[in-house]
Amino acid sequence: MSRVSSLESRLVRIPLRRPWGADVTSVAVLPTRVELDDGAVGFGFSWTPTIGAEAVLALLQHDIWRTAIGRDGDPEAIWQSVWEHLHEAGGGGLTTIAIAGLDLALWDARARANGCSIADEIGIRRQSVEVYGSGVNLHYSTDELLAQVQRWIDAGHDAVKIKVGRPSVAEDVERVRAVRALLGDDRRLMIDANQRWDLERATAAMRELEAFDPAWIEEPLRAEDLPGHIALAERTAVPIAVGENLHTRQRFEEFLQSGAAGVVQPNIVRVGGITPFRRIAAIARDHGVPLHPHLLPELSGQLALTLDGDAAAGAVMVEDVEDAGFGELGALSGPSPVRIANSRLTQTGSPGLGLLFTEGFTS
Repeated sequence: MSRVSSLESRLVRIPLRRPWGADVTSVAVLPTRVELDDGAVGFGFSWTPTIGAEAVLALLQHDIWRTAIGRDGDPEAIWQSVWEHLHEAGGGGLTTIAIAGLDLALWDARARANGCSIADEIGIRRQSVEVYGSGVNLHYSTDELLAQVQRWIDAGHDAVKIKVGRPSVAEDVERVRAVRALLGDDRRLMIDANQRWDLERATAAMRELEAFDPAWIEEPLRAEDLPGHIALAERTAVPIAVGENLHTRQRFEEFLQSGAAGVVQPNIVRVGGITPFRRIAAIARDHGVPLHPHLLPELSGQLALTLDGDAAAGAVMVEDVEDAGFGELGALSGPSPVRIANSRLTQTGSPGLGLLFTEGFTS
């Protein structure tokens, strides 16, 4: 049994080509490097757009480092004990984001030692997966939004997602109507409120927006509001997508058991890495609820290739935010581990995660 002998981490900020808002012009990535006592080496990362990066780094460099050294190097064997150790600081959020840095590096080390990609290490179940166009575009004018949607159409996407949650429902209706007209009836349209509504506002908004046949409404309420999601699910026929800001397997299970979640979207980093992501995927499969990984297509896409083919009738999609991939931002020191063309994602066969971050960015 190999054991963890070292864990290193650093913080870099990567400028965004298309700011996600006036205060979101970069994202924080915390590359990690783990070494095992048998000589195996793995590379992972933690990630957070704006909040908490320094706290995540502190957890990695102090609490997780102290806990991991000398422990079993199998990510599935070590994950639970590290999570339990950090639980005093919180069961999810900063703690699970930080654990992801260790978990991803250990999975990378395992796949590299076996000379294969992470998808092959886990087990490929599909050769490609659909990609949908996405963007942080609530601050765009309607003309800018439509120009973005047209770029997605030109790129071959059959499904796109836009933000809602403008100051008035009428503004959202105007923008969604314009996007639906441009997309036509054959392409899927998803809408994302990013937790901007309360229950009454969400009810009123969905009463108007249902007319445009959205495939789902994402994060209509605060992520923690399970009773509100249950109530909203009874008031709208549009599936409710949750998970971007749920951080533990237990929370996903609660939402799935309640019937409030029509779609789940775990972010692989925010839930703590590949180990808990796979457990969440199994629960979603058991409930017959579609799972579409959130953001980070270079990582999410590889994991999507491993999801069970019968889950959600095989309807797995990966999110690609325009001009926000690590490769597009120049953040990788080598080629991307995935290729996106004609709205399909395939792996390139890079060893491990295939995500080595350049030293060119500084904290």
